[in-house]
Amino acid sequence: MAHRHRHRLELAKGSPAPVAERIPSVPKAVIFDIGRVIVRLDPTRALTPIAAAMHGGADQSAKRLSAEGAWELIRADQRWQDWQEGRISPPEWHQHLMGRLKLSLSYAEFRDAWSLVLDPELILGESLFEQLGARCQLALLSNTDPIHVECLEQRFTFGRHFPVRIYSCRVGTSKPSPGIYRAALESLGVKAHEAMYVDDIQEFVDAARQVGLDAMRFQTRALLEAELRRRHLF
Repeated sequence: MAHRHRHRLELAKGSPAPVAERIPSVPKAVIFDIGRVIVRLDPTRALTPIAAAMHGGADQSAKRLSAEGAWELIRADQRWQDWQEGRISPPEWHQHLMGRLKLSLSYAEFRDAWSLVLDPELILGESLFEQLGARCQLALLSNTDPIHVECLEQRFTFGRHFPVRIYSCRVGTSKPSPGIYRAALESLGVKAHEAMYVDDIQEFVDAARQVGLDAMRFQTRALLEAELRRRHLF
């Protein structure tokens, strides 16, 4: 009997202790990306009228160019980052694309089509932000352009829950640059480890973690709510 008792003690000593799961601290702030986290993006809806207005750009035949092809062509443009970081104005961007893709749209037509990428049906409802706003500070952090900012501010109401709104075109830098995350932290008045960040793009989540934020990749509302509960925010 004593032998069996000693054997159990030896096994216990030799067994590795269970590793406790690290419980995240309660964030003082939650920072949200916008596109594909809060707002659905539909490039096809936006680029269909733009693709239809093309007359055989330098790279592709207009007859073969789909909305998806137009979107990829525009995103690959050498001035795309300048557009996202506010170094060219909306009229200048319009004029640039007219020449680059031989567009026949007026500026107003182009602006209206460009804004269609922002689907009015939200992924995350405002009730979530109301609950979170009672427990912590909220901020938006998005790579976006002046036309989409105007659309977001005028046509959507969820922005009222976010006193801090960091747009790449206004701060002159974009994700994954550390500067845009630090701009949000500075505006919130919190340190990196005191803030949670939510984005659908893993590269931007990783960049936020490099800055020191508690970052997660958004996949579904249910998974987000589970992470918020772990942090005692929901």
